Amino acid sequence: MHKIGFRIRKYREEREISLEQLADLAGLSVPFLTALEEEDLLPSIAPLQKISRALGVRLGTFMDDQVTRDPIIERGSDLHEDLTIREARGKNAAFHYTALARGKSDRNMEPFIIEVAEEAGDQTSTHQGEEFIYVLEGKLRVIYGKQSHILEAGDSVYYNSITPHAVCAEGDRAKILAVLYFPM
Repeated sequence: MHKIGFRIRKYREEREISLEQLADLAGLSVPFLTALEEEDLLPSIAPLQKISRALGVRLGTFMDDQVTRDPIIERGSDLHEDLTIREARGKNAAFHYTALARGKSDRNMEPFIIEVAEEAGDQTSTHQGEEFIYVLEGKLRVIYGKQSHILEAGDSVYYNSITPHAVCAEGDRAKILAVLYFPM
């Protein structure tokens, strides 16, 4: 599987967009994009979503390895972690993402199984779109605007992502099903 930075560079170069142009289009810095492409920096979903919009591709494009036909069936025995995100360099992993529906090139939603660590912290982000989260295991703290909610296994939340939001485990870790929708 190719790394995310490799894929971003590939799509950027295919579109003949310089790092400076991508930085302007995505509202991100050139050093950040350079670290992403060259050092395999693993950012949160919010900057990846900005890059995907700037390049005109789905967020999941950065994690897909092959294109398949409908229906997309994911067998539990075949699932593997696709992406680990740390809150800051050198810290413990905060999020472990397993992409679902890999290869469906015309999808409008991005479904993930995510293991969320307590280290995820409460730094909020905003982006266009909507999110649906269903707690599979553990307890999850959801910060939405100025509100904070604790969800337990079996609970769910659905919200507009333009409002500042964050999720972190309440305890050691939580496992969630998250479905993100990003309008193109």
